[in-house]
Amino acid sequence: MDRKPMGLPTGVEFAGNSIRIRFTWNGERRCETLPYPQTPKGIKAAADLRAQVISLAKHGVLDADRYADLFPNSKHSQHGAKMLFGAYAQAWLNGREVVNGTRKNYRISLNKYWMPHFATIPIEYVSSLDLRRVVTETNWLSQEVKRAAIQRLGTMFSCAVVDGVIARNPVDALELPARPKKAPDPFTVEQADQIIARLYDTLKHSTAIYAAYFEFAFYTGMRPGEIAALRWDEVDRERRLAHVCRIVVDKVIEERTKTKAARTVMLNSRALNALRVADEVAMLRRSQKKRMQRDSRYVFPPTRISEYLQQASLTDKFFKVAVEDLGLRGRRQYNCRHTYATMCLMAGMNPAFIANQLGHSVQMLLSTYAKWINSSTDWGELDKLETKLIGTNLVRPEQPPL
Repeated sequence: MDRKPMGLPTGVEFAGNSIRIRFTWNGERRCETLPYPQTPKGIKAAADLRAQVISLAKHGVLDADRYADLFPNSKHSQHGAKMLFGAYAQAWLNGREVVNGTRKNYRISLNKYWMPHFATIPIEYVSSLDLRRVVTETNWLSQEVKRAAIQRLGTMFSCAVVDGVIARNPVDALELPARPKKAPDPFTVEQADQIIARLYDTLKHSTAIYAAYFEFAFYTGMRPGEIAALRWDEVDRERRLAHVCRIVVDKVIEERTKTKAARTVMLNSRALNALRVADEVAMLRRSQKKRMQRDSRYVFPPTRISEYLQQASLTDKFFKVAVEDLGLRGRRQYNCRHTYATMCLMAGMNPAFIANQLGHSVQMLLSTYAKWINSSTDWGELDKLETKLIGTNLVRPEQPPL
């Protein structure tokens, strides 16, 4: 005995994960699949559309053009050959010159939030109103996820405008949620040195490579993926320079940095000490000649058989243990980079130089680390105004004890 699931309205049925409607037009039975979800709202929308079609047909105003507008992806529609949203999205993703991690993020975002609604619709028919409806009805995990999903969709539509596929970007009419600002959470210089010392005390022999890794991270400010991808042939210890030109993303070496611009990092004495330890570990490995272990071109290879550090979890476990043993507040190892940036700022170094070393723009550096730029040295800057232009000596306020 046939039974309509969930008491579907007349002429409305489920087809796979979609909704389908049946009706008669010009004496011919028609069946059209709709891009609606199998939810009460989707079922109601399908029933309303079927009722509209039947009403138009009854009054003799359902012509081929109107039918094409109602069912743009129908095999009966003269617009059936138009570029579909899903087809363009896939072609756009395939043609983007981005690192695999970025491509993956775009693919996940499109598949999860936009493709279920628009995959089978011609891209030129997707309106701002359609997008706003999906944004409103979606249960977003966070405002940050919502913002990223809208921005990624906007990037795709912008390319569609440039490609001549659509006339305007419908995402331009949407309001973006405010950008969540995560303040840097660096360690103090003393805490950084305590962590490094703890790692050197507890990690011996081949595992000392991880202690060297974190000394290098704290005193160069390089991104974890950049350190993992650093090779010996890109390090000049005599000139105290390291050439940063690649990064590890999703366990794979990418021949570019996060910002797509290579840079040269100047190495201080602590960074050079980390390289010395890494060199000693490499020599120890060669002397031991362990089975399944080979020489690595990379400065900080893991103790296992992999040639380079493929993921942060390999180093993170040692970092977390050291932080916990010292009774410090837990933070991501990425804060090694923040720590170096704040060290440089508090030392009074030129922001343009710091930004170049970190691979930032000066604007990004100043906006991210403004809290650490304002310090007691500011009175020295104000003193220049007093003595050189105003002609007086600045009386500094008494500073409270630390």
